[in-house]
Amino acid sequence: MVKDRIRNFCIIAHIDHGKSTLADRLLEYTETIPKRIKLQQYLDKMDLEKERGITIKSHNVRMKYRASDGHEYQLNLIDTPGHVDFSYEVSRSISACEGALLVVDATQGVQAQTVSNAYLAIDQGLRVIPVINKIDLPSADSERAKFEIEEYLGLGTEDAVEVSAKTGAGIDKLVDSIIGLIPPPKKSGKNILTSLVYDSYYDEFWGAVLFVKISAGELKRNDRIKLIGTGKECDVQHLGYFSPEINETKKLSSGEVGFVSAGIRSLQDVHIGDTLTLSGCEVQPLPGFRKSKPMVYAGLYPSTNDKYRDLKESLERLAINDSAIVFSPEKSNALGMGFRAGFLGLLHMDIVQERLEREFNMELVVTAPTVPYRVTLKNKEVKEVNSPSDLPPPAEIEIIEEPIAKVSIHSPSQFVGNIIQICHEKRGIQRKIEYLTQNHVRIDYEMPLSSVIVDFHDLLKSSTKGYASLDYEWSGFSKAKMTKLDFLINNELIDALSVIVQADEAYQSARRVCVRLKKAIPRQLYEIAIQGAVSGKIIARETIKPVRKDVTAKCYGGDITRKRKLLEKQKEGKKRMKKFGKIEIPQEAFMSVLSLEGED
Repeated sequence: MVKDRIRNFCIIAHIDHGKSTLADRLLEYTETIPKRIKLQQYLDKMDLEKERGITIKSHNVRMKYRASDGHEYQLNLIDTPGHVDFSYEVSRSISACEGALLVVDATQGVQAQTVSNAYLAIDQGLRVIPVINKIDLPSADSERAKFEIEEYLGLGTEDAVEVSAKTGAGIDKLVDSIIGLIPPPKKSGKNILTSLVYDSYYDEFWGAVLFVKISAGELKRNDRIKLIGTGKECDVQHLGYFSPEINETKKLSSGEVGFVSAGIRSLQDVHIGDTLTLSGCEVQPLPGFRKSKPMVYAGLYPSTNDKYRDLKESLERLAINDSAIVFSPEKSNALGMGFRAGFLGLLHMDIVQERLEREFNMELVVTAPTVPYRVTLKNKEVKEVNSPSDLPPPAEIEIIEEPIAKVSIHSPSQFVGNIIQICHEKRGIQRKIEYLTQNHVRIDYEMPLSSVIVDFHDLLKSSTKGYASLDYEWSGFSKAKMTKLDFLINNELIDALSVIVQADEAYQSARRVCVRLKKAIPRQLYEIAIQGAVSGKIIARETIKPVRKDVTAKCYGGDITRKRKLLEKQKEGKKRMKKFGKIEIPQEAFMSVLSLEGED
């Protein structure tokens, strides 16, 4: 394919604005898939994506289209997620494109993640085409959507295309705009193979399958290739593109997007953002994309200790597919050997857990998520603490700093009071409030990241009838008075339940969690004491009453000493059970420390 007739573009938008449906219509219009295979969200292959109606992984597909000028064009589409937790997937997709379709719902207008994703594309220098979607709905207001695009993003709307991804209206004009407005890949003066690895996934038979964008030169089957970042050299075994199913080919040329399989099976040999070239060639690494920074950490433990190696292998394979996951070994006195894993948010954590359980048949215990804290010791050493168990003793700590998030909220103006009240309760500091239109307001806050990740999104949605949208990003650290809150069950410290909380909220948090643990842990034949402690001092306690068997039921007469003797015997037996008994703690107990605030 002539390089001037290649168009590489992605679709970016806020969640539920119609990205995947628009991709379906493009596949149908270009006859990449037959109309008889009319499936919804065709590119969303995972069961989780179909069940939740969201895109989790970016997907690429090659479409061939003969335009009105008589030439055949190669359109390489990359569909991207819209949820804030998967913005890292968006940044990776953008790095392989020259243009972007910015989809805006005509009924909702510009939302928080629309702004965030648009700036990602603009910063990379992509040609952004505004697409006003859902024009078939009675409440659609295309002019308002165009006004908001110009006002909030500073993008011109003279080239905006109005479409209905549901009915297919306007798709022909959109395809013409993609060909006419998005530039072809840049020409390179060099003929040496230079390719960006922008994504990957693990195949049971092929090993790591790398998604590549060829910037210069050609890549052929059986070529000896080298990954510059890791130094790994291997031979190309499979080469091709998705259309949308796998299509193998003999070569990929400059400007094209496709996949490479070279029998790589180790996580250490694949770095997303690496540059691929031919063995023996020296080229400058291509600029990749911004690195992901985990915002949430949690412990992942196998249900039985003999599954530790299986969990390690599963995480390594999943990390090839989702490079935003970071993990390191961790040991818990209560749960044994496991891993401390970092995620981009709670939804990302939830998706990773479900994928491990479904795709790799793992039975997991997941501890309550925490955020990373920065601790300055009295000897002036500075360390980052990702787990409560790693927090040094109070006598050694000089300063604890908690992570702060910049939060941007878009909402109808009628809910401003509710939003301000929620943000105030979450220790937020208002930085800006701007009425973008008479009925649309944007509010910027700075608040602790721990307050944002717990239940802030749910509270925001419930208090604004689902209309508000949220975007947040890492802002830095701020000094705070924090302390570690431990929990003991029958005088045994359960380190997997420990959390870091504000010092002046420790008592209330301990009380609430003890109550939740009491509800979550099943009753035994002996009494169970649940205690919350700070620096070894017990500050809260709940007791789970034993299941009592009526041992005196068979005594229907005679001396009272007979009943007392049986009750004393039962009492002694329960003491021994309490001493040697093992309490089974369910998964809900570990997650009960999540909502440290609010009503039970």
